[in-house]
Amino acid sequence: MEYRKFGRTGWQVSEIGYGMWGMAGWTGSEENEVNQALDQAIELGCNFFDTAWAYGDGLSEQILNKTIRRHAGKRLYVATKIPPKNRKWPSKPSYSIQDVFPKDYIIEYTEKSLQNLGVETIDLQQFHVWEDSWSTQDEWKEAITKLQKDGKVRAWGVSVNRWEPDNCLETLKTGLIDGVQVIYNIFDQAPEDNLLPLCKKLDIGVIARVPFDEGTLTGTLTKDTTFPANDWRASYFVPENLHASVEHADALKPLIPEGMTMPEMALRFILSNPDIATTIPGMRRIKNVRANMAASDGKGLSAALLTQLKPHRWDRRPTGWSQ
Repeated sequence: MEYRKFGRTGWQVSEIGYGMWGMAGWTGSEENEVNQALDQAIELGCNFFDTAWAYGDGLSEQILNKTIRRHAGKRLYVATKIPPKNRKWPSKPSYSIQDVFPKDYIIEYTEKSLQNLGVETIDLQQFHVWEDSWSTQDEWKEAITKLQKDGKVRAWGVSVNRWEPDNCLETLKTGLIDGVQVIYNIFDQAPEDNLLPLCKKLDIGVIARVPFDEGTLTGTLTKDTTFPANDWRASYFVPENLHASVEHADALKPLIPEGMTMPEMALRFILSNPDIATTIPGMRRIKNVRANMAASDGKGLSAALLTQLKPHRWDRRPTGWSQ
């Protein structure tokens, strides 16, 4: 496992982190499998874990709590998120900070997460949605200043709305934000335009989420793929999105190097960018943990392949189904 500095915090975090969305709600043997996958990731050097209160109303945080206790001798970095008070993802320009992140609410949910995680201090507390127009508001600034002063949070971050990487630039300039989480992958290269250069200038850690484009970049989806009604992807991969996604993934297949899988190429694309501190694939099975962790060996993609992948940038606009 290779490690990278997480911005001005100075933390050395594993460049392959662990995305814990999708783990909440599992019981019995499934929970055992999750725990085994988490343990395997730690054994292979993973030390950065990203969860959120919204992942099972605190259940994912509680799973991480147990993981931390099983590995009490190791330094594991914990990142979680405050859910929007109005429970709407993503946020919209018309939403006010008072409706989404009022001061007392920020403090209340940080306390909830502290209890769920079983820690005295959260390494990285993030806002689960964001609007850059809130950058001038005092509500959130007063709350995070207090929580940091009280030793409840070490660093603060924002999770940027899907396909809106520039919707946080003014907020980052306040100097109060230490990390930003953004969708960045072979298709979603837009963060390279403005966000990543600013983060580099301000020494802000960048977390690349959705490295596999919600499954498209695994190369396993087809135009006939369906999802259970209770799986959020059933509403995300509507025919308009599913068909276009499969076509974009199929166009990549001729570029996959011999002996490499599409998921590996997707991860190595991200890791080839030195401005990314860590990426957080979701991993439920040990075999996926092993495959993903193996991509962190200091070997990025060749310059020639990176050049070939650039034209596969796919700029999309938020829609009713993009969530």
